[in-house]
Amino acid sequence: MAKTTVAVRMYNMGFGDAFRVTVRQGRKQWRMLVDCGVHSHGAARPLTRSVEAIVADLAADGPAGGPKLDVVVATHHHADHIAGFALDPWEQVEVAEVWVPFVEDRDDPDAIRLRQAHTDTARRLQALVASRTRNLDPGRWPPAVSAARAFALNSLSNADAMDRLLARNGRSFANQPPVRYLPDTDPAANVIGTGLPGVQVHVIGPSRDPAHLKRMDPPLSAGWLTLDPELDLALSEDVGPAATEPLFNPAFELDPAGAAAHPELLDDQASLRLDQVSNDAGLLAAAALLEQVVNNTSVFFVLDVRGAHLVFPGDAQQGAWEHVLEDAAARELVRDAVFYKIGHHGSHNGTPRRYIEEVLEGETHAMLSWGLVKRWRDTIPKSELLEALDARHHVVTRSDAPVAQPGRVTVHEDLWSEVTFEIP
Repeated sequence: MAKTTVAVRMYNMGFGDAFRVTVRQGRKQWRMLVDCGVHSHGAARPLTRSVEAIVADLAADGPAGGPKLDVVVATHHHADHIAGFALDPWEQVEVAEVWVPFVEDRDDPDAIRLRQAHTDTARRLQALVASRTRNLDPGRWPPAVSAARAFALNSLSNADAMDRLLARNGRSFANQPPVRYLPDTDPAANVIGTGLPGVQVHVIGPSRDPAHLKRMDPPLSAGWLTLDPELDLALSEDVGPAATEPLFNPAFELDPAGAAAHPELLDDQASLRLDQVSNDAGLLAAAALLEQVVNNTSVFFVLDVRGAHLVFPGDAQQGAWEHVLEDAAARELVRDAVFYKIGHHGSHNGTPRRYIEEVLEGETHAMLSWGLVKRWRDTIPKSELLEALDARHHVVTRSDAPVAQPGRVTVHEDLWSEVTFEIP
């Protein structure tokens, strides 16, 4: 059999993901792109320039006849993973297949219910934010409210990008590729061949169990240190009920009969300006929880190249990881990874401590896609996670500051870094 090499190219999008995977056997090759997006507050360069560079690379080092990909994976519908697909350069690219999470399938009853719940919640949150900020200059919005609006917007479907991926509403790639909604309900269909001998993809997430989808944060004893105090509050299980409690004891509320008998009370009520009283922490909590439920719908897969495993978890959080680590076959696939795409940009809840400290064996090359978003300057990526990887002799390449390693890691200016494996 011809020598097999795998190259994983991480584009420096900023706070966003775009990974190109190329498997070569002799003259044959198979290419996959995993995500293409960036957070609006953390872009390394204009998104159009990043997309143009990706498409130009596909044309320059691919087969004749224009830029081509065997697979495009959109792990989940957050902007920092798919926003780039809305842009026109993708009209030049021929794609053999598109893979998206099952939640995008309009013919799947489970997906319909889940997606509708996400969309309805995001729209209600937008309405609450609009009510809370009425007559306020955007520069004077409370920080928690601004963050809640950003979370709510990011949890909507990023429609233009999804239209491209699913060939809807006049948008598509150069062709209209078939779409796989993953995982399939048939377990056998979640092991996907590539056409190259010994090279296949194992789709091991997301779970279809609502309990897994709702579980975002690890228990304190099992997670990395949590985020900043503001987000600790937002993600606390104690915040939700507090957000729904009435501001006043019902015994002291003004009912219609009381208002008619004592009209002066209406003037007193107006003087309280109750329309300006709100629970901003509760609003942020609801938005943050919605954001993370979408993360847990990430397509989680392992590329198996003749026994060498490359792990791509998207932005999977606690429940999605539990689904993987509690399944013996899936756990075995992620145990001896030669490559790990660090989940959720290195946040406190994107990689379980259990995985790094108890499961992951050998020496792994990990890649971290990260760019500065000011409000997360001191909290993402988690230094404890990076230190734990280093202590166990795993090598980390960061998109913002890659280091070349002769024969293993190539760096191209500030645009991309690429790690290459030779598989015996």
